[in-house]
Amino acid sequence: MNIRLRHDAIVRTLRRSGTATVEELASQVGASRRTVLRDIGALRDQGFVIHSECGRGGGVQLDPQSVQTTARLSVTEVFALLVSVAAMRAARSLPFSGLADEGLAKIEKALPSDKVRDLRRFLDCLHVGQLSPKQDISDMGTIDPALLPAFETAFLQLQFLRFGYRDAKGAETSREVEPQAMLILPPLWYLVAWDSSREEFRHFRMDRISRPEIVEGTSFRRRHVPFEDDVCPFSELPR
Repeated sequence: MNIRLRHDAIVRTLRRSGTATVEELASQVGASRRTVLRDIGALRDQGFVIHSECGRGGGVQLDPQSVQTTARLSVTEVFALLVSVAAMRAARSLPFSGLADEGLAKIEKALPSDKVRDLRRFLDCLHVGQLSPKQDISDMGTIDPALLPAFETAFLQLQFLRFGYRDAKGAETSREVEPQAMLILPPLWYLVAWDSSREEFRHFRMDRISRPEIVEGTSFRRRHVPFEDDVCPFSELPR
């Protein structure tokens, strides 16, 4: 269940039952207790008045008159918009870049300060370059929509990411890595990660990644990724 669906389910449950424990909500939406607590914080940022009571008989309660007062844009949604603009600009196919930048700036201003901070940390991991004309893209597939929400947790909380990966020959393997950067070489997108089993950086085509999941209880340190000279950080991309 993605973030938007989880938020809708939590609000629906609280309106229907009045009060629910975090554990009950976690079971309802199929997520961890930590994730539900983050969701409750996000719903409060959107304007929902949610009360918490500790101890036996306590739980989470939504004010019956409470309504959403802010735009329901998550960090991952804004990030998706920004990287889409970055990809089009890198591919030199963004004819209205000025208007796009102005619109994105207005969206960023509408976000709470903590989400702006997360968004900028997220963008620090994004790099853009040009794909070699010799690169074969005949087998390019679609990217799993669950990947970006998983990236948000992995990059911001510095947690390991586990996923299935299909190589160029079609062989399937399971990987567990430290996500360090995202690289856009239009039309291909890559996850750049440190593979501790091989003690080196690896580039994983995102369209070959499946079943992404956070490895709970893990952590890693941010590493410097040695990119090629023609790759630049998102923040330095010409506008």
